[in-house]
Amino acid sequence: VQLVESGGGLVQAGGSLSLSCEGSGRTFSSSTMGWFRQAPGKERLFVAAIAWNGGITKYADSVKGRFTISRDSAKNSVYLQMNSLKPEDTGVYYCAADGGVSPWSESPMVSSYDYWGQGTQVTVSS
Repeated sequence: VQLVESGGGLVQAGGSLSLSCEGSGRTFSSSTMGWFRQAPGKERLFVAAIAWNGGITKYADSVKGRFTISRDSAKNSVYLQMNSLKPEDTGVYYCAADGGVSPWSESPMVSSYDYWGQGTQVTVSS
């Protein structure tokens, strides 16, 4: 089972990036999927989550109105569109999927997820 992120890079403040994450080895159509980020020397933090049917989303306050999470279950993929990027958005971005049993209320918690990608670096320059 594997999750592979792509789309990171270097962008100036105010710019946009689009991240993708494709799963393989099993279907994630019944899984909550999420994005987290981790800055150097800091803990991994919740960014956004999307319910198994795509009908419910949740965002960290710091990214509300700027980031959009979406999914395509037919492609076993989840996406993160990031607009109006700020230097504090810099970090390694990880996608994650749960095993299908975690409650939605716990979707911001790292411990709710069973599968993780290797991460993709996002750097926002000022």
